[in-house]
Amino acid sequence: MNFLQNFSPVVGALLIFFLRLINYAMDTLRIMLTMRDKKALSWILGFFESILFVVVMGAVLDDLDNVLKVVAYAGGFATGNVVGMLIEKRLAIGYSHISIISRGLGKEIAQALRGHDFAVTEIPAYGRDGKVILLNCSVQRKLSSDIEKLALEQDPEAFITVEDVVPRQSGYWGRTGINR
Repeated sequence: MNFLQNFSPVVGALLIFFLRLINYAMDTLRIMLTMRDKKALSWILGFFESILFVVVMGAVLDDLDNVLKVVAYAGGFATGNVVGMLIEKRLAIGYSHISIISRGLGKEIAQALRGHDFAVTEIPAYGRDGKVILLNCSVQRKLSSDIEKLALEQDPEAFITVEDVVPRQSGYWGRTGINR
């Protein structure tokens, strides 16, 4: 596959850059999808990612004296990683577990969340400075920012953490329409 050798050095380097960018963006997405147990999508991305890798790597290895191609390959790799993360964040595939800790407004946060049909569990707890309410919510990742916004509207001092999770058992998922 020497088709990348048929272009001028600058055009060839640009093609290598963009093909490697696409290749590594696919790789980043595939890894994130694999972590979320999306087997079919991971397989499809892995298949095409491998083809692109072989083609681009072959073009660079066939002409190692061309510094533009080597730099383009490295630049496409680095840029593809960032682009893949941005695409994955935009897609927001999967689920998040959100913990909200509030000193005095836990009940108000819970009411606001339930008022928007989010499932929330209230747990009385003790923090460094005394009693707090720990609120737990599990939602589709694309709804995580909605939870954070609602919580901070009620308590701007709330402490919020978000973790990726994989649902395994039944439960009510609120406005996601999922009742597993």
